[in-house]
Amino acid sequence: MSAPIILAVDTRDLDIAKRWIDATRDYVSVYKLGLEFFLTFGSSGVSEIKSQFDVDIFLDLKLHDIPNTVASAAHAISDISPRFLTVHASGGQAMVKAAVEAVPHIDITAVTILTSLSEDDLFQIGYANPALESAVSLADLAVKAGARALVSSPLEISAIRNAVGPTPTIITPGVRPAGKSGGDDQVRTMTPSAAITAGANYVVIGRPITGAWVDGAAAMKEAAAQIARDIQG
Repeated sequence: MSAPIILAVDTRDLDIAKRWIDATRDYVSVYKLGLEFFLTFGSSGVSEIKSQFDVDIFLDLKLHDIPNTVASAAHAISDISPRFLTVHASGGQAMVKAAVEAVPHIDITAVTILTSLSEDDLFQIGYANPALESAVSLADLAVKAGARALVSSPLEISAIRNAVGPTPTIITPGVRPAGKSGGDDQVRTMTPSAAITAGANYVVIGRPITGAWVDGAAAMKEAAAQIARDIQG
């Protein structure tokens, strides 16, 4: 049975992407196709994945520009109908609203604070408040603009859930299974099961699953299955 896992399909090889999806779809609910994938294969690559596997897509483009440009960009991918499309909440309420109105059939997903950023990073950028406060404010702004989903670090899930209520979908990257070391860009992390318990609807997982591909499809499938079992208890 699939778990609330969004698998990060971070590859420039379309055949490998398809093999990863085929190996894990018994346990993964949604597949994240990011900027690397989209710049390599475009809308046609996303459509090919959807038509072959009939899976939900999290299109992680993190749009951030003036409202008119973001609305036009969102409309440009309207026909491929990903389930989720990310924008940066820091683009402001008008920008988020423009995306929502451009593609009402897609869940506009507002990214609060990137999990790669530490508290020191935020202050260097110019944020006045720590990550927790900033993420909650951005989440509230985005939901008021019509965003139906949010992306946050697992460390901010509980506070965001308390602020925005039960309806918005909360998606959290920055998770890794217990006992797994770093070696990636994530700074503010938590285990997948702890993130779900804290109030997330989905966790985004990449290398803990895709890294098993070096040992073949069966190994990758077992890695996904193990994380699914851990989440589901």
